[in-house]
Amino acid sequence: MALPSTLHSDRQPDKLRSLGIVALNGMFDEMDAVGVLRQAVTEILPGDVAIVSSFGADSAVLLHIAAQVDPSLPIYFLETGKHFSETLAYVEQLKKQLGLINVTAIHPDAADLARFDPDGDLWETDPDSCCHIRKTEPLEPITEQYGGWVTGRKRFQTKERGVLPHFELTSDDRIKINPLAYFNDADVATYKAEHDLPEHPLFDQGYKSIGCAPCTSVVAEGEDPRAGRWRGLNKKECGIHYDFSGAIASPMRAADKYTLFKDGTFVADPFRAWDDTEAPAAARYTHVPLSVFRAHREAFLANPHPLGLLISPGDRIEDAEGDLGRFASIAIMFPAFTDGRGYSTARLLTERYHYANELRAVGDVLQDQIPLMRRCGINALVISHKPTREALIENRLPEVNIFYQPVGTTEVPVGTRPYLRRAG
Repeated sequence: MALPSTLHSDRQPDKLRSLGIVALNGMFDEMDAVGVLRQAVTEILPGDVAIVSSFGADSAVLLHIAAQVDPSLPIYFLETGKHFSETLAYVEQLKKQLGLINVTAIHPDAADLARFDPDGDLWETDPDSCCHIRKTEPLEPITEQYGGWVTGRKRFQTKERGVLPHFELTSDDRIKINPLAYFNDADVATYKAEHDLPEHPLFDQGYKSIGCAPCTSVVAEGEDPRAGRWRGLNKKECGIHYDFSGAIASPMRAADKYTLFKDGTFVADPFRAWDDTEAPAAARYTHVPLSVFRAHREAFLANPHPLGLLISPGDRIEDAEGDLGRFASIAIMFPAFTDGRGYSTARLLTERYHYANELRAVGDVLQDQIPLMRRCGINALVISHKPTREALIENRLPEVNIFYQPVGTTEVPVGTRPYLRRAG
């Protein structure tokens, strides 16, 4: 059953085409991956289909199926510049072993990298933007050339993908084909064994879903295979795929949910709250309470991953004086609007101990406090209060021109008589 060819232009959704997609999904058995792909490339969109592959942990299965249907199918690999070296070697291994003759690497725009990620560390502070410039933008002009494209997504990977069909109609009226939608973990393993497919070199080390190296971690027994992607962040997809159920927001909508305000905008927060079940030697991107850090100091200092420190009212920051440089971020807790001890802690850190990394305020952070917080050295804010968020976005914080407590070595208290002023 051939569908009308796709027009790559803005137009109203075609209801008949949508019904055709429903019919297509009813034509195939759950496990008929080869039949799904063959139908797509020979009947539905002949000469108008491409495959996008990450060459990750399960990619060999889809690529083996593609080689059976047509080894000359165009296959695109997003070479983000952040892949494991093992992944790059795996690309060459699969090309040779499966006889794939039309694999093309796509690279991010050099000008975008120079402008938005000159130091290569954007993934740490804003992973959505990193994915956008390294994956989404480079891929868009490629997929726009085709009426449909093939993915390796599967229902079992995450709960958000749990309703994934074989065929999807995208918002721009193109067709996305998911031949492996109904495969589970055991099906993937069985297929690899039956066809003697090579594993990704990192698979046996616990990497069950493999993307860019900085944002991929080992998956524990019983976790979702994609639990190791963007661990600790409220992030499920890179932006290439949006969930069929609509549960995954687009990057623009997701940005509205960010709570970390830094460098003039709300950004994704790589840090998360401390979990008492974590091993100090393996923890990463978490704000460790000062008492926990002191109890396991040697293990935390030996830990190679980025860490933060959480300071609560009453904590003695002096107890960590020699170790402050270990932390990429220090979070100061403001448990109530009336509790001002956090301001003194911020000044100790910046003025006495010269701490120069991220210093954030967390807790009951409201717009009236922010001018003083900034004045005391705080350069990041975690904010959930809607009016405060709006005030920051619209740049209409209260103006405070008079402070009764001097900051630094050049200010003097308001009202001090001129002949008593000995600043500096």
